[in-house]
Amino acid sequence: MSSADPTERTGPIRPVEPPEEPGLTECAGELAEGRTTSSALVAAALARIEASRHTLNAFRQLRAEAALAEAAEADRRLEAGERLPLLGVPVAVKDDTDVAGMPTYFGCDGALPPAAVDSEAVRRLRAAGAVVVGKTNSCELGQWAFTEGPAFGVTRNPWSTAHTPGGSSGGSAAAVAAGLVPAALGSDGAGSIRIPAAWTHLVGIKPQRGRISVHPHSDAFQGLTVNGPLARTVADAALLLDAAAGPHPRDPHRPPAVDASAAARRDPGTLRIGLSLRPPLTLTRNALHPEVLRAVTALAEALARLGHHVEEARPRYGLIGLAFVPRATAGIAELAALHPEPGLLDPRTRSALRTGTRFGGRIVRAARAREVRQHARIGAFFETARGRQGYDVLLTPTTAAPPPRVGAFDRLSAWRTDLAMTSACPFAWPWNVLGWPGVNVPAGFTGDGLPLGAQLLGPSRSEALLISLAAQLEADRRWYEHRPPPLSTAGGR
Repeated sequence: MSSADPTERTGPIRPVEPPEEPGLTECAGELAEGRTTSSALVAAALARIEASRHTLNAFRQLRAEAALAEAAEADRRLEAGERLPLLGVPVAVKDDTDVAGMPTYFGCDGALPPAAVDSEAVRRLRAAGAVVVGKTNSCELGQWAFTEGPAFGVTRNPWSTAHTPGGSSGGSAAAVAAGLVPAALGSDGAGSIRIPAAWTHLVGIKPQRGRISVHPHSDAFQGLTVNGPLARTVADAALLLDAAAGPHPRDPHRPPAVDASAAARRDPGTLRIGLSLRPPLTLTRNALHPEVLRAVTALAEALARLGHHVEEARPRYGLIGLAFVPRATAGIAELAALHPEPGLLDPRTRSALRTGTRFGGRIVRAARAREVRQHARIGAFFETARGRQGYDVLLTPTTAAPPPRVGAFDRLSAWRTDLAMTSACPFAWPWNVLGWPGVNVPAGFTGDGLPLGAQLLGPSRSEALLISLAAQLEADRRWYEHRPPPLSTAGGR
């Protein structure tokens, strides 16, 4: 992989006025009111995707012909008076998600058969009326916090094409941040929604485990991975969450339903918020970049100004990494073992396959058995007991560093790649072990114009509270007003 590209834009990128592309809720409203057509929205999205292909490279596969046919059918249904939450609205899904008739490459090279049926999340998006225009790039088997690989090349950050949008949902993040689609589905097994959302100035929701089905991989990555939305606003992310949410009959995790869109319109009340700037123990250097510290501290001050009680605090993470590593590597091994041409996999993936195979069976069962005790220990942070008032929300940085440059992880061994990623991204993965919800919110920019993010984390099934708080912050900070330059004016696009 080479990081050199004649279309790279390496200078500082400053926020600009929003382009014309509407968000998810705007698209749905305009369609319902007859002010636009699905055919026009889908055709425009496909044109933007094609125009950005050699600059951002956000998509692995497109459904151009099928999407246009579905848009025409959506227009007929709208004209007949039918109304659904996303009827006719173009969206994208990540390359790990089954869409009938398309291979599910999940960032890998090689010839793979097309999926016979839609995944449960895609089935629900279609039932809500959405038009899936294509599948966005992911790193190989979702392992890394960058979206690069020999199978598809390099996906770049629309804020600076010299930098990564993050991973593994980097294609979805780049597509939404650049305005190619109004919202997209990603997945999060160690921060893979929240990290790219932080590095592309988006709202990214990691829901409660089971909130959005991951069927046919109903216990994906040993229960670490969930599906969730990336969007420019809280309302858009909540709308996509509502449309995709719900279990498959064979799903093992089935939390009670939540109305995310209603939560986005609700005042969160006055909350106790713990600010934690120290990550759990990782045995790597996790020095917080000074601009990340500045941005997250400013966000904490904004929350205090909005009336919340904010103070520094620290949950008792314990040795939670001992539960994460076996589950993560076993999950990679399970998927890698299914690849019909394992010799095409990245050497780092083959290394993870060997490690995951060793960690399978008794070790991974023991790691999963620790979850109950981890819930109790970390859950005490949110509980009131023995005269101590618990916190409602935990606020942390989403990452310890700004977006790395494209190619920063090239030619590293598996071990050194993991060390470098853990150093840059030590904050997100514990919530995957717990299965609890978290929301990335934009926290500002570095002096060079690179986006930064912060996490709002809560206990089990707390999406409604986190979404309400994020919406209150959004109304105050108005982060949706800042977007990357339009494609027509951005360095060689």
